[in-house]
Amino acid sequence: MKKIVLFLIGLTMFCTFAVAGTVADQTKGAKELKLNGGSKGEVSFTHFKHQERLGDCNICHSFFPKSPGAVEALKQKGDLKKKHIMNKLCIKCHKAEKKAGKSYGPVTCSKCHIRK
Repeated sequence: MKKIVLFLIGLTMFCTFAVAGTVADQTKGAKELKLNGGSKGEVSFTHFKHQERLGDCNICHSFFPKSPGAVEALKQKGDLKKKHIMNKLCIKCHKAEKKAGKSYGPVTCSKCHIRK
């Protein structure tokens, strides 16, 4: 009887942590995003990698909400200028990391935009 109780407690704890981990991952958004890069081509954005590196979602999401298609919707409404995020966030951050001697992402357009 004691073994069964211990087994059930262990199983309950395992299930609780498994569900909690799944819920946490769901609030992080997509692992990778495909962004409309205009005439220069699509951009593959490693969302989880950036989340882990930056730690603070508001570094990027102060410019746009955490919802699918937010960037395109803001551009269409005229509330976000073309290349604003790329120039104000991406390239600026990558160049700062490079200057600081840290590992950094691409600093030129052609390294992210991929034409099909």
